[in-house]
Amino acid sequence: MSTQQNIFDHGKIVPINIRDEMKRSYIDYAMSVIVGRALPDVRDGLKPVHRRILFAMSELGMTPDKPYKKCARIVGEVLGKYHPHGDTAVYDSLVRMAQDFSTRYQTVDGHGNFGSVDGDGAAAMRYTEARMHKITTAMLADIDCETVEFTPNFDGSLEEPSVLPVRLPMLLLNGVSGIAVGMATNIPPHNICEIVDGTIALIDNPDITLEGLMEHIKGPDFPTAATINGTTEIKQAYATGRGSIKMSAVANFEEIPASGGRQGRTAIIVTELPYQVNKAMLIEKIAELVKEGKLVGISDLRDESDRDGMRIVIELKRDAKPDVVKNNLFKHTSLTTSFGVNMVALVGKQPRLLNLYEVLNEFVEHRVEVITRRTIFFLKKARFRAHILAGLMIALNSLDEVIELIKKSPNTEAARNGLMSKFGLDEAQANAILEMQLRRLTGLEQDKIRAEYDELLKKIKEYEDILADRARVLAIIKTELTEDKEKYQDERRTQILPEQGEVSIEDLTPNTAMAVFITRQGYIKRISLDTFERQNRATRGKGGMKTKEDDDVGHFFTAMMHDKVLFFSCKGTVYSLNVYDFPEGSRQSKGLPIINVLPIEQDEQITAVVPVSEFSPNMNLIMLTKLGSIKRIELDNFKNIRRTGIIAIGLNDDDTLNWVKLAKNNDEVLIGTSCGMAIRFPIADLRPLGRSARGVTSMKLRTGDFIIGCDIVPQNYDADLLVMTSDGFGKRSKLSEFRPQNRGGLGLIATKFKSKNSRLVALTIVEEKDEIMVVTSNGIVSRVSASAISRQGRPATGVKVQNTGETDSVVSVNKIIEPEEDAVLDIKPSANQEQGGEQQQLL
Repeated sequence: MSTQQNIFDHGKIVPINIRDEMKRSYIDYAMSVIVGRALPDVRDGLKPVHRRILFAMSELGMTPDKPYKKCARIVGEVLGKYHPHGDTAVYDSLVRMAQDFSTRYQTVDGHGNFGSVDGDGAAAMRYTEARMHKITTAMLADIDCETVEFTPNFDGSLEEPSVLPVRLPMLLLNGVSGIAVGMATNIPPHNICEIVDGTIALIDNPDITLEGLMEHIKGPDFPTAATINGTTEIKQAYATGRGSIKMSAVANFEEIPASGGRQGRTAIIVTELPYQVNKAMLIEKIAELVKEGKLVGISDLRDESDRDGMRIVIELKRDAKPDVVKNNLFKHTSLTTSFGVNMVALVGKQPRLLNLYEVLNEFVEHRVEVITRRTIFFLKKARFRAHILAGLMIALNSLDEVIELIKKSPNTEAARNGLMSKFGLDEAQANAILEMQLRRLTGLEQDKIRAEYDELLKKIKEYEDILADRARVLAIIKTELTEDKEKYQDERRTQILPEQGEVSIEDLTPNTAMAVFITRQGYIKRISLDTFERQNRATRGKGGMKTKEDDDVGHFFTAMMHDKVLFFSCKGTVYSLNVYDFPEGSRQSKGLPIINVLPIEQDEQITAVVPVSEFSPNMNLIMLTKLGSIKRIELDNFKNIRRTGIIAIGLNDDDTLNWVKLAKNNDEVLIGTSCGMAIRFPIADLRPLGRSARGVTSMKLRTGDFIIGCDIVPQNYDADLLVMTSDGFGKRSKLSEFRPQNRGGLGLIATKFKSKNSRLVALTIVEEKDEIMVVTSNGIVSRVSASAISRQGRPATGVKVQNTGETDSVVSVNKIIEPEEDAVLDIKPSANQEQGGEQQQLL
């Protein structure tokens, strides 16, 4: 018997960590399901199986003008060539694409039994037939013009499109639902007229707001019609990509005449059901509730639906109150249901949650690429054809010599070489001359060749102009959208009704004063200002926010619940939210990640926050960057901000936006540095600029110094400037000690320091009656009366205001605005900056 070999010695088994292998394999499996099965591509709105079905039908020539073919033939084609999965999955997808109650704009024209709204299944695929629907031609248009990338199929024997060159935003027109690994998608269908109008509006105005889009796109339009109750959730879903849209059936009262000895009665007639509600199961549920006694006043229930439409008859007892019965029906059954919107789609093979603007914008960019590739394809064909015609015209101009050369040539190769050498032609032109029929030598045919050549030169110029001008490409997109809208348009089916007693969140929210915290690592929360009691100076303070060990408070400000808050990022982008949209927390909670409420990028940090009570026409925003660049812009520019944000300021590559303040036209700005210098100059010295413009120099900085913040000085304002150092020393100095200077100077001394390592971290203008909130890096918050802090001269060091200890330091000081004061509130920017002027990272 031979001895057993140690297989480990031969390298046949490699020991690995099972935990690492399971993690890696599961991630690979999850991404395969996400990309390859469950989620649609944002560009064509299709999952891979749907895309393969349509492409296979196109390859089979199953256009709308051709006869139907057996569905088994289609399923076999898809399975054998493109989709090596179960035949049931492919057929079920094909069936759904043909159901008028499941798909708003059917992409498959089915012939036979394809199921019903009662949940009946379709007939077997050997019985049913199908072909492409008319609108499908718009999804496959120009696919043979190199408009999209093709990839090898599963065995490498064929190629299939990675995406279809759809001419319409099919992701929104038909919607989609799917469950992947760790995520899902659920996008409602829409009306083609509204979606096309909204897309054209976005093309005309790339900065269009959600309100602007919703002037055209009113809301989802379901294939089963019914009604949508209210617009609040529609706006939420369109703005964030997530929401819950409430749908209700259409039900009316009808008097049933007396017959067969029975007296006349009132009946509730249901003619339309919410999307995806099973009619048979609904009727069973109503019967069950009546039997259990949960629904009273119903005497009979029957389904009178036929091919002319749906009709569920619910007869009432004579003593029943019709409105009460109807309300109970809608309350306890699926006559009222919700559609949970979750607009997740693949963008560049990565799943992303998208809002309405982003979905439309991705479609427009896809169409730009398709038309560009199509134009390049046509341009190459036109250039090649013009090149061939140029060779033919050379031959026709020397016809006798060409004929003589060909006659004397012993073979085709010699004739080709002779033509190429004698007339300077290339091989393609020489072959075209040799293949030219004798009838092309007539005078009429020669004129046709010259006319075709001239026409091709015009087309080449046209194609080159299109490729050189994006506006021309966008104009073509608009034209094609309009053509398809006229071809496939229909009336809206789902009626959008105002919700009874519908009120805004603002109407339900008391306009109370709130304290808002944002940490360096990007956690945000709001707390009622009443939580913090007034304290004496130099006390320890209360915990305002529980932070992680390596986190600290980055931004703190006070605002009213109804205020709108502008969030400015280091990249010069501005976002907008209401205070009541922030998560509410306790003093010890850490809050919610800011990325859950703002669509900021991974490398983007929020560096300034401005609460605004109203967008007054005489108000400005003063923006100050890390390198001291300052800019004035009118507040009205930021009244309508789309969810994805808009540009607030142009920046140099090495600069970031760090501070933003509200100011009136006749105010002054006061800027401080970490070394204790300050400069004051009028806002009028800064002319208003546009959103994309860069700023100008604010003040001169010495080596090692950097800007720590700024505040606004109202005209003829007699108050104090409160300054605070990192080790908790503070003081008040009269504003009059800081005389106005010219912009761009060094400024005046604002404070001196108790210790060598101390630095100025915050400055704010206060009155005797004001109170301030002092926040430390460990999240400790103190509420102190300004009058408790002594008034001293500019060069003085101040008094101890906040006990910090060895491991803590002051990062922020903010003036509290009481609720009864009807004023626009300012945000005091974070002072937690590193030496050299680098702004703290919030995310």
